[in-house]
Parts: sequence; C-alpha cells; structure tokens
Amino acid sequence: MNSIPEFFSSTLVFAIVLLILAIIFAYKSIKVVPQQSAWVIERLGKFHAVLNPGLNFIIPFVDRVAYRHSLKEIPLDTPAQVCITRDNTQLSVDGVLFFQVTDPMRASYGTSNYIIAITQLAQTTLRSVIGRMELDKTFEERDVINSEVVSAIDDAALNWGVKVLRYEIKDLTPPAVILQAMQQQITAEREKRALIAESEGRKQEQINLATGEKAAAIAKSEGEKQAEINKAEGQAAATLTIANATAEAIRKVAEASQANGGMTAVNLQVAEKYVEAFQQLARTNNTLIVPANMGDMTSLISSAMKIVQANQK
Repeated sequence: MNSIPEFFSSTLVFAIVLLILAIIFAYKSIKVVPQQSAWVIERLGKFHAVLNPGLNFIIPFVDRVAYRHSLKEIPLDTPAQVCITRDNTQLSVDGVLFFQVTDPMRASYGTSNYIIAITQLAQTTLRSVIGRMELDKTFEERDVINSEVVSAIDDAALNWGVKVLRYEIKDLTPPAVILQAMQQQITAEREKRALIAESEGRKQEQINLATGEKAAAIAKSEGEKQAEINKAEGQAAATLTIANATAEAIRKVAEASQANGGMTAVNLQVAEKYVEAFQQLARTNNTLIVPANMGDMTSLISSAMKIVQANQK
C-alpha cells in the first residue's frame, strides 16, 4: 500500500520537472527582436542566421544569440588629434562620424570591433587629407575634407558591414601663435578695407562735388548766355522802337513844317532847344557860360531852317 503513494509522488515530481524543462525550452526557443535591430544566431559555434525584428524561434542549447546590432544611425565622436598641414603647421582637429550597420553578418565577423576600426581609419584619413592642404585652405574647404574622409572610410567599411553616412569637423584649432598671427592678419585686412572704403568715399565725394560744380557752372553760363541774349534782344527792340519813334517824329515835324506857319514853329522849336542846352550846361558848372557871339544863335537857326527846306524839296 505504501508503494502506490510513492509511485504517484515520484511521477508528480517527474511531471513537474518535465513542465519546468518545457517552460525553459520554450523560453529559450522564443526570441523577440526589437525594431531597428538585428541578432546574429550561431549554431554550434557557426554562423546560422540573422533574426529580423519580431517573433523568432531557435533551437535552445544548440543555437545562441552571438551578436546584437542596432540598425539605427549612430554618431561616433572621433578623438581630437594633431595634424600637420602642407605648410608645416600643427592643427588640432576633432569631428563626429555618422554610420549605420547595413550587414549584421559582416559587422559580426568582418572585424573584431568595427567601431574602433572606423575611428582609427577616420583619424588616419583625416591626417592624410589635412597634410595635402595649406592652413588657410583647411578653414575654407571643410566640405571637401568631410567628403574625402567619408569616401575613404566608406570604401573600407563595406567589408565590415557598415555604411558611413557623413563626417563633420567640429573644431579646427591651430597653435596659439598661429591664432595670434591670424588675428593680426584679420585686423590688418579689416583696417585695409576700412581705409580703402574711406578713400573710395572721399573719391566719390570729390567726384560728386566736381560734377555738381560742373553742372552749376554750366547752368550759370547757360543762364548768363540767355540773359545776354534777352538783354541784346531787349536792346535791339528798344533801339528799333526808338528809331521808329524818332523817324515818326521827324516825319511829323516834316509834315508840320509844310503847313502854314510850320517854318515859324520849327524856328521857334530850334531856338528853344538851343536855349535849354545852354541852361543845362550852366546848371552843371559853377561858371556862367555865355555865347561869345550871340549872333551864333541866329546863324544856327538859319542853318537848321536850310536843312528843313532842303528836306521839303
């Protein structure tokens, strides 16, 4: 009777052990791979497969997860190093490298450590690129340096299952003496540009002043020319008007002299003008002027009358 309970007891223990082994087996055989990840499976120490994201099954105790890789873009900070430029100037350079695992199998077996390999290759390539450039060019052509580093690393990294996406230089630091010399050069260039700009400004100012004075002189001469033209035209018009008025007056005097008593009026008019002339002359001088021959007036009037009579004929 005691053997039956013992049998059931041993059977229960065995069943529990089997259940535990089954749970362990199921746990070991089920692998859930996260998104953007890849797991490399080895079977009995040899590469077997790459598990993709999601639910996967393996054989426990036969298969094992040897490597776990992230397929995301990874930034890698490369340590600062001293590079020598073409003109023998030391330059401290550091940067950041961006890469991505594209082939998990090669990333696992292509190199013992692809991160160290990429870092070392980036540093050696950077020294080579910097060594072919002069100091000034290294500051101007960062894009060229970045592209050459990426191209050189990417060719070698294909065997490591890694794709190098880009490389960016973070800092270029020359020695303190070179920095001071560069600062002095920059200051001198700025002062030179300031002096050139100032001289160009003075030059433009002189040009503007000369142009303004030229325009003013031209405008003034044109104004004076037009004023002289207007004055001449006015004088000509005045002379013509005076001439016309004088001619008209003479004509009227001639017509009046032909009328009855006209000659007497002419004689009287001439005598009055003669007397007025002596009066004006006497007023402008302190000395009283008297004609030496009073008969000159009679002779003057006779001469004027002869001229009038000649015109009448």
